[in-house]
Amino acid sequence: MYEDIRNNKIKTDIVVFGFILMVTLIIYFICMAFDLGTFSVVFAFTFSVISAWATYYNCDKIILSMSKARPATHEEDQKLVNILDTLMLSSGLTYKPKLYVVEDSQPNAFATGRNPEHSVICVTTGLLEKLNYYELEGVIAHEMSHIKNYDIRLSAVVTVMLGLIVMLSDIFSRWTFRSSRKDNDSNGNPILMIIGLVLLILAPLFGQLMQLAISRRREYLADATAVEFTRNPDGLISALSKLDEDPDELEVANSSTAHMYIVCPLKSKKKKTSSLFSTHPPIADRIEAIRNLK
Repeated sequence: MYEDIRNNKIKTDIVVFGFILMVTLIIYFICMAFDLGTFSVVFAFTFSVISAWATYYNCDKIILSMSKARPATHEEDQKLVNILDTLMLSSGLTYKPKLYVVEDSQPNAFATGRNPEHSVICVTTGLLEKLNYYELEGVIAHEMSHIKNYDIRLSAVVTVMLGLIVMLSDIFSRWTFRSSRKDNDSNGNPILMIIGLVLLILAPLFGQLMQLAISRRREYLADATAVEFTRNPDGLISALSKLDEDPDELEVANSSTAHMYIVCPLKSKKKKTSSLFSTHPPIADRIEAIRNLK
């Protein structure tokens, strides 16, 4: 476990460095296109550092906003609050995660935050309605495992930072090609056009990099740690089975946030869980691994 925590922290540092480098390059070429001269380097680097700082310290808020989540309350979500309070004793976490709820019929959950001190567990109303106490306990324990293992830091940083890179790449690429079309005298900068073309081609690949940066092994480790917290493997096994078989689509989920959930929220990708680029191992393999723990 301690080796995984260390690796997650190292991967996070690599992602942040790569983010600063990529954003600096993109903003630099945009500034050059506007002929801002030597000021381009200073502005590009400053923009990238500020962006990295802002996204790192606000990644949980950004993701919760994307998910349209609301804070859980004692009145409406008492069972959820009670389960978290009970698991705090067995998990060994020093800081209690905040609880959020997404109004959606698909049963699912994710954890996010930059560290255990600023962690969040978010569940759907479908999870609260369709799972019994012990199944819900298994899911919450799984998410608490991600918090304890620092999976949440890497996951949140990858989601927000690389998502911004894809957006900037797409904006610059579109702007470059629109500018070239308006240039009737064909005096457009061919170097900028080539760079725009390269960014346009590479932008979709950053979505795959999000998945490759996050090890599928983390799900097996979180399942095993959850069983250690609850001492009830059957609860998590039953929960995973229900989540996998549920036909509902999670409307607020997308390809950039799908890897954060306990099971893939996109029905179109659930049948491809054995893919090399999938962030979720097949549910059958996860259940078999849990049974081997007994």
